[in-house]
Amino acid sequence: MYKTLISFTVTLVLVSGQTWADDAALRTKAENAGLKPIPLAYQRVNDNALSQEKLELGWMLFFDPRISASGLISCNTCHNLSTGGDDNLPTSVGHGWQKGPRNAPTVLNSVFNSAQFWDGRAPDLKEQAKGPVQAGVEMANDSVSVVKTLNSMPEYVERFEQAFPGQADPVTFDNMAKAIEVFEVTLVTPNGPFDQWLRGNDDALTDAQKAGLELFVDKGCTACHSGVNVGGQGYFPFGLIKKPGADILPPDDKGRFEVTKTVSDEYVFRAAPLRNVSLTAPYFHSGQVWDLQQAVSVMALSQLGVELSDEQAGLIADFLRSLEGEQPHIGYPVLPVETAATPRPRF
Repeated sequence: MYKTLISFTVTLVLVSGQTWADDAALRTKAENAGLKPIPLAYQRVNDNALSQEKLELGWMLFFDPRISASGLISCNTCHNLSTGGDDNLPTSVGHGWQKGPRNAPTVLNSVFNSAQFWDGRAPDLKEQAKGPVQAGVEMANDSVSVVKTLNSMPEYVERFEQAFPGQADPVTFDNMAKAIEVFEVTLVTPNGPFDQWLRGNDDALTDAQKAGLELFVDKGCTACHSGVNVGGQGYFPFGLIKKPGADILPPDDKGRFEVTKTVSDEYVFRAAPLRNVSLTAPYFHSGQVWDLQQAVSVMALSQLGVELSDEQAGLIADFLRSLEGEQPHIGYPVLPVETAATPRPRF
């Protein structure tokens, strides 16, 4: 069970010489900067009604490796719900031990992102769910084979009929993605220390975290990292002020340019959502920075032209740890049994 971080019992003297007598003023500053708590109710998604039947089907599909060509890779392989919703690797390992080109983003709270993937090429979670299944470097499958696999198992056929009632042919690739989307809508991490503090609990953050929050706002971090997910909304050049080295910003990955083919989108990426960022190292699309404080320093210099002291970067990192919310406790499903008609793994 997630435990709230314990506040210091002594008053800290901050880098500014200030102590926290007035949380209300800082709370107003944070809210004016666009920071919001995670809603306590599930979010609705466009053109995809939520239902218990669809949720249970999506839960099974999320964990089923048989939607991959090899029968080894599931959604949970790269978005492991036990490790912050990602795989904690620089880049994911896919079909035939191939390494993917980018770090796997967390699936937790992804419903709050304006678009999915680092380059925003999927407008929503159901479109995102289709991508890895068909990517040669990931699951290396195709829609026809996936549907054949699902149709070969009577329990899946029955569950699709229940989840999508009235459809003449409910076992489709689109419906697979819709079911996974409904499951992923539930993968939120509310009620973290920062959420509790925003809702009025002054003791939910330590004085160090409050100092880090003030620096986060005052230094300009909220220009890119705001909203419910503390990011995940706009697109920004990585290296807006000063480009990081090629190890952090590989020159061959031009980001959103690959989607829009617009020159101004070269090396532009969606701002990373920072919820649970303390659980999802390594950082950036290249996955080349493992330390959260170092990542803060890199971003401040690259995006804001600000060279933070070690103390300042450490305080901001302390604040970011308060974005760790209650983790979803998801049981492992017992999956439908294969039949003689189920396609065999392809390696």
